[in-house]
Amino acid sequence: MGAMKQKGPNVEKKQGGIVTMPFIFANEICEKLAVVGFSTNMISYLTTQLHLPLTKAANTLTNYGGTAAMTPLLGAFVSDAFAGRFWTITIASIIYQIGMISLTTSAVLPSLRPPPCKNNQFCEEADSGQLAVLYVSLLLTALGSGGIRPCVVSFGADQFDENDPKQKTSTWKFFNWYYFCMGASILVANTVIVYIQDNVGWGWGLGVPTIAMALSIIAFIFGYPLYRKMDPAGSPFTRLMQVCVAAYKKRKVAMVSDPKILYENEDLDAAISVGGKLVHTKSMKFLDKAAIVTEEDNPKAPDPWKLTTVHRVEELKSIIRMGPIWAAGILLITAYAQQNTFSLQQAKSMERHLTKHFQIPAASMSVFTQASMLATIVFYDRIFVPLMRKFTGLERGISFLTRMAIGLFISLLATLAAGFVEVKRKNAALDHGLIDKPQDIIPISVFWLMPQYCLHGMAEAYMSIGHLEFFYDQAPESMRSTAPALFWLSISAGSYTSTLLVTLVHKYSAGADGSNWLPDDNLNKGKLEYLYWLITLLQFFNLIYYLVCAKFYTLKPIQARKLGDDKEKEDGVELTSHV
Repeated sequence: MGAMKQKGPNVEKKQGGIVTMPFIFANEICEKLAVVGFSTNMISYLTTQLHLPLTKAANTLTNYGGTAAMTPLLGAFVSDAFAGRFWTITIASIIYQIGMISLTTSAVLPSLRPPPCKNNQFCEEADSGQLAVLYVSLLLTALGSGGIRPCVVSFGADQFDENDPKQKTSTWKFFNWYYFCMGASILVANTVIVYIQDNVGWGWGLGVPTIAMALSIIAFIFGYPLYRKMDPAGSPFTRLMQVCVAAYKKRKVAMVSDPKILYENEDLDAAISVGGKLVHTKSMKFLDKAAIVTEEDNPKAPDPWKLTTVHRVEELKSIIRMGPIWAAGILLITAYAQQNTFSLQQAKSMERHLTKHFQIPAASMSVFTQASMLATIVFYDRIFVPLMRKFTGLERGISFLTRMAIGLFISLLATLAAGFVEVKRKNAALDHGLIDKPQDIIPISVFWLMPQYCLHGMAEAYMSIGHLEFFYDQAPESMRSTAPALFWLSISAGSYTSTLLVTLVHKYSAGADGSNWLPDDNLNKGKLEYLYWLITLLQFFNLIYYLVCAKFYTLKPIQARKLGDDKEKEDGVELTSHV
């Protein structure tokens, strides 16, 4: 009777598996359609509808992106501590829906945006009230995405039982296909939705993603009976803090000679170590003092702020060890962020006609990023992995650490190429006497931007998915929502780094004659290529830093458990990622 459900994961045997994927992917596809549907072309909305200066508009977007990527930490905390992933996703989706409705309303009602420009010359900037509606709408969507982003990835991976050898191999494929579905929906958003915004109107352009978001909520809730739902195991942040406090309180206690006598309590850790317990590692010994039993401690009913288990100490060590690898992903996002700001402005100034009467919307250029990312994922999954498996013997072909290194190198090539293309674009403007005419279209094909967009897509297929795999694989079992939150936090840091970099470059490159690397009114007179090459240089040093960190990284050691006789037998130490 009691075997139907376990204390740790609240799971029925028939729940979960591949049958749940359509509902989870439907939610992700519609959610991404909504997110990208208004964010990709938002630079145009801010500059043409709200009449914000280019630099202010670019920084508004990157700040929003940074905030939206930071809120997953809050969502992860709520999910892991008490709400569980299903309810966190559901409630966050509703909050997101309210934000989308608010944003769509502001685009439809004339009173919520400034009047049109007079004679294309005088443009009245949005007032504080109109900007307040925008910021509240963006804040609601940021809070909503904060609950969806960290949980939907982990919730999908939860549907595969790690204790089942047949299902365990499905998790890394899940990450590839999760990203593929996400990319496919972004592709639709960058074409269909952007076309509607540019040619039909912003009311419909934001209304369609709003409807898509509503459909995503319905699809996700509809699959409720089929899902494998894990019970929240308590706040992981509280446990990490308890380890820190206990280690500090016992900082003067002598270190034990044998780590085997450090405190362990399998009953206490049962809910947070269903897949196996973490074993003691020799690094960061000062934290081990939190698990030393003194005369004041009661091992049968310990005070967690004075005595914690080895498993909990190793949870904290795992998170700390992940830090340097986490930081390496920041500059990739900084480089990627330029696509929705300055690369888009480049595209606007170039010849975009495919036929006499049809031209590609500038924001739709990111289609090439998504298309190359999707193609790379298919290539990686169907050709690259089977080929590399023959050489390495690894089920996943190459380790996620190697995958990330490849992505960082490709990203470096993307920004390097972007600089040379900008030089060519400005030379074409100079040759045709258009340097002082920023509104005129330069007779140079927009497809010159394809290399940088495609390279960014390839880089994302390697680095971002590898980063996501890394966090999910190496994070402690009880922090599976926190793992994707760390992924989004690196995106947040990358967005804010972009804002800081653009602000500093704009400020310190200003000349007495009014010249600037990043001018607000005329990109033709700027030195945008210098920004791209500065980012390239930073990425070069970042790649070296990453390779050093990866070389010395210690994989999470876990003691796998196998059922046998009447008790669990411990089957030695196994590195969970097999790299």
